[in-house]
Amino acid sequence: MSKPKRSLLRSLFSLTPICLASIGLVSVGLVSIANAEPLDSSAPSQSAPSPSATITLGEDHSLLMGIPGSGKLTLQEVRDWLSQPKQHETLSVTLPKGLSAAQGNIFIPEDNPLTRAKIELGRQLYFDPRLSNDNTISCASCHDPAQGYGAQTQFGVGVRGQEGGRNSPVAYNRIVSQAQFWDGRAATLEEQAVGPIANPIEMGNNHETCVADLAANPIYKLQFEKVFGDGVTIDNVGKAIAAFERALVTGPAPYDYQNDLDTFEKLFADDLEYLDEEPELKAQYDAIKAAIAENPMSESAKRGMKLFAGKANCATCHAGANFTDEQYHNLGVGMEADEPDLGRYEVTKEEKDKGAFKTPTLRNIALSAPYMHDGSQKTLQEVVDWYDKGGHKNPWLSDKMKVLNLTDQEKADLVAFMKEGLTGTFPKIQTGRLPE
Repeated sequence: MSKPKRSLLRSLFSLTPICLASIGLVSVGLVSIANAEPLDSSAPSQSAPSPSATITLGEDHSLLMGIPGSGKLTLQEVRDWLSQPKQHETLSVTLPKGLSAAQGNIFIPEDNPLTRAKIELGRQLYFDPRLSNDNTISCASCHDPAQGYGAQTQFGVGVRGQEGGRNSPVAYNRIVSQAQFWDGRAATLEEQAVGPIANPIEMGNNHETCVADLAANPIYKLQFEKVFGDGVTIDNVGKAIAAFERALVTGPAPYDYQNDLDTFEKLFADDLEYLDEEPELKAQYDAIKAAIAENPMSESAKRGMKLFAGKANCATCHAGANFTDEQYHNLGVGMEADEPDLGRYEVTKEEKDKGAFKTPTLRNIALSAPYMHDGSQKTLQEVVDWYDKGGHKNPWLSDKMKVLNLTDQEKADLVAFMKEGLTGTFPKIQTGRLPE
């Protein structure tokens, strides 16, 4: 190996994954395709930001594990916890391996910085059915951690067993997304978070009643005053829930480790036999292979990974570190109906958007069946079959939909990749521990 090449190797692989992403080298494969008590002046509030602390989402498990203890939260427990300055520090966040290539896409509004206290308040609100008019439905009813942060029903089910008309989208990795809902009608997570509260089919409440109920609870009242300064408002409810949801980030999947190896070997295909001349790089190469051994994919899944970026055309829309282009496409799903759901068109009123829906992330997709905006496809096999036939023809079908002519083995390989290669970890989370 020449000295210039060894120098290049050393410099490239000493960079962080984020730096590599910025110069297009992380992903040769898929990702490159794209109370009753007044506000205590001793406790910081959003109006007086405190110094920042840096954490890695998906790895700092204390962030979502709630206030220490057992049983229902008491006023004294919350007061003591909030008295700690670190709970009010503004958090500077980084993303874990895999998703870190999307670091530049992080969206946190300037008026809603992340703090541990705000995330904890949002966690409580997310799991609390008292936001609904009959105390039966919480955010987690349709976006359940035990069901892949979705719901394993065709449509979302709200108060009094009412069904909506769309499948529940997943609630994780929203920190790298701005517009929300299948049709993108909510410009931010803050806006999305308060929508279901007043939806007659979902929580069946109204914002005024929700705010009054929360303000009547001493524990919630105290937290809103400490976190926001101006107390309980519907905007602050949205900000707290949005902060919590931004902290829901998936960890590395086997794909991320395999992609490291493929990237290394493709960049330096002619020089692998000379790595012994560079002990540090050899150690990195061995570490990559060791990580793959701990996070393996079957040969079928590896073949599926190549198909995903190639013949199967999946990466055209499921691109980037979060495996979504965050755009809207008509796949023909549901368009055979007499009065189909027109999706994005109802927001923009632009003809081209008829029947178009947002591309969902495929990270941990195996955990959140059924699929598509209408929950019409129960398995990933059905999804692959749909794409293979080119969707359902209609005047607004995306030009990205094409007949694929996949073999049965190729279809099985694609499913194996999505199940094995894209299933990573979820952060540890406390689903109980709500205010008395």
